[in-house]
Amino acid sequence: MAVMAAPENTPVWVNTDRCKACDICVDACPAGVLAMQPEATSVLGAMISVIAPEACIGCNECELCCPDFAIYVAEKKEFKFAKLTDSAKARQEAIRNNGYRLPDEYKEAN
Repeated sequence: MAVMAAPENTPVWVNTDRCKACDICVDACPAGVLAMQPEATSVLGAMISVIAPEACIGCNECELCCPDFAIYVAEKKEFKFAKLTDSAKARQEAIRNNGYRLPDEYKEAN
């Protein structure tokens, strides 16, 4: 099987054709990079979305826990990942507390 090439300048991406929107990856992401977004065509009414790609720390937790092999993280030699910040942790907590969706009123802490 061929190795999948990462889209250029993209730390994490989702194959929405394979994703069943179980939100396991959203829960696993320590940096609040992923969230569920409303999606009318999805069986569950939502789909995974990469909302903060610049905050990806390259931990691979999302990729490792995906039961459908629908999410991918770039190789460390191909992409320079961010450090885990307090702002990223706060975003992840807000996402978890809002049913794995980024709250509409959420403002990035500076």
